[in-house]
Amino acid sequence: MSILSAHHADLTALSARGRGRRLVARAGIDLASNDYLGLASAPALSAAVADALARGVPIGSGGSRLLRGNHPEHEALEAEAAAFFGSESALYLSSGYAANAALFATLPQTGDLIVHDALIHASAHEGMRIGRAERRSVDHNDVDAFADAIVGWRAGGGTGRVWIAVESLYSMDGDRAPLADLAHLAVAHDAFLLIDEAHATGVFGRDGRGLADGFDGRDDVIVLRTCGKALGCEGALVCAPRIVRDFLVNRARAFIFSTAPSPLMAAAVRAALRLLVTEPARRTRLAALVAHAGLRLGPLGATITGSQILPLILGDDRHTMQVADRLQAAGYDVRGIRPPTVPVGTARLRLSITHNLDHAALDRLAGAMVQALA
Repeated sequence: MSILSAHHADLTALSARGRGRRLVARAGIDLASNDYLGLASAPALSAAVADALARGVPIGSGGSRLLRGNHPEHEALEAEAAAFFGSESALYLSSGYAANAALFATLPQTGDLIVHDALIHASAHEGMRIGRAERRSVDHNDVDAFADAIVGWRAGGGTGRVWIAVESLYSMDGDRAPLADLAHLAVAHDAFLLIDEAHATGVFGRDGRGLADGFDGRDDVIVLRTCGKALGCEGALVCAPRIVRDFLVNRARAFIFSTAPSPLMAAAVRAALRLLVTEPARRTRLAALVAHAGLRLGPLGATITGSQILPLILGDDRHTMQVADRLQAAGYDVRGIRPPTVPVGTARLRLSITHNLDHAALDRLAGAMVQALA
């Protein structure tokens, strides 16, 4: 028996269920990326990196932030981000996944409770898995379910802190969390509200400050803003009270033991934040594309979410991947999303509307979808 036979059997079983994964090179018209504002290829970001190189900023950080890896570019980004979003402080980490894992594994303590939306990111689940707090999943966007979970836990003897965890804009469904109601709930139960702004940062709010715009600066709110989606860069910013930042620096293993992000990337993120202010036309154009996509793709079954993420739920895993393959063959980079990324029976095409598109491309996509779905 091969030493890797168990792994081979697992991969074979995944393939048999239509859930095998493989890396595919980017090709065709972009309907799969999270480059919502088209900043990944923006000349201003390239110029910021070139300028940083000319100033002698190194490509690599050379170590963790607590060793020699802490560069002035990291600290400049954190200061600018805190000022831009209105938080007391910010901490720059290598990715949204690492930041979410760090938050959930580090901040909630033994005896605490995390009440999280059922559709929250996998990275939050990873943090909760290795953390010390109890956790309870509640129905998606159901504020009463959040409240009932907290009340039930207290009635059962729970005495620790409650942490309410949500995404502001859900990555696979494209809908929004009821943040105002959840913030009131946090106050009522002396709880923390953790908001993952991964897919809203840059797209919504004043100058792209996101759907959590206005919640920063509160002692009971922590906001995670990733830099690898609408900002077109890499990494993540935890915007939080200063004591939370200091606690993460001292206790978050994903931060302490990771090589710091490239200082060049920190310079690029600073430039991206400035572009949110100086180039509002990117958001205006994206909003127009989203509206047009709704008109053309809604009649074909895509859910009109009011955001740049339009899911077309097909249900069956194999059928979903077949439709995705047909669209890719027709020149459209559309990806199928299957369990466990989404609940069983809800396999879908995740149609991502970005600044990289135009109305004509969406019109042609609608025609190609009619054929692919036939």
